[in-house]
Amino acid sequence: MEQKISTSNLVSVTNRNNGTTGYTLSNGIHRTFNLKETKKIDLEELRELSTIPGGDFLLKNYLIINDKSALEYLELNPEPEYFYTEEEIKTLLLSGSVD
Repeated sequence: MEQKISTSNLVSVTNRNNGTTGYTLSNGIHRTFNLKETKKIDLEELRELSTIPGGDFLLKNYLIINDKSALEYLELNPEPEYFYTEEEIKTLLLSGSVD
């Protein structure tokens, strides 16, 4: 069953990279995210990003989509660690557990 999602669905996307992250799509859209910056991005724009060379890598490693249903729609299927906050990562590195 095909999931219908309106092209006006905006999702929060956060840059987790230690620098600037950006992309340009074939339709001329260009986005630049500064360190820890969050933007509301249209789900269809993210769908297009996921199909271009390197786009999937950006979405899995540098840009965090803060919406699990959007991740399902984009078929990204991230590991649980994808959602760790900076504090959880620090705790994990210092103590060996986030519990």
